[in-house]
Amino acid sequence: MTTGNPSSASLWSGRVLTALVTLFMIADAAVDIFHPRLVQAEMAATGFPEDQVHLVGAIILVCAALYATPRTSVLGAILMTGFLGGAICTHFRVGEIATPPQLVSLLLGASAWGALYLRDPRVRTLLPLVRPNQRPEALDRRPGRDIESPHNWPEYSSKT
Repeated sequence: MTTGNPSSASLWSGRVLTALVTLFMIADAAVDIFHPRLVQAEMAATGFPEDQVHLVGAIILVCAALYATPRTSVLGAILMTGFLGGAICTHFRVGEIATPPQLVSLLLGASAWGALYLRDPRVRTLLPLVRPNQRPEALDRRPGRDIESPHNWPEYSSKT
């Protein structure tokens, strides 16, 4: 898949994946906000004060809302990735490696960006993927070749 407008299948796959990521994040925020007793023990085990559960839930909810809104989805993905990366690091800090919370955080972060890639041409432009059977454009035919190559700079030129 290269840059440009996504196909209908890619667009809908991205939308479904976006909906799943958003639902998982909203469910996590809802547990933190409405049933904090369920996560207070885990918060204490990872070194966070138990009374900050509501704040963490609110942060998750803001990230999910930004991600679900098309105009702010990239900002939401950046913030969500930062939050999920922090969750992974928190578990590393207490000696947990490859535990279910870390794997879920990794999967959610990768899915968030995968969904954006599938449905947003701007993300495709930033992260162009090349199919194995495609060859990059020849170096000599790229625009600006005379500027990019140090061999074309005057001090390297033999035509002085």
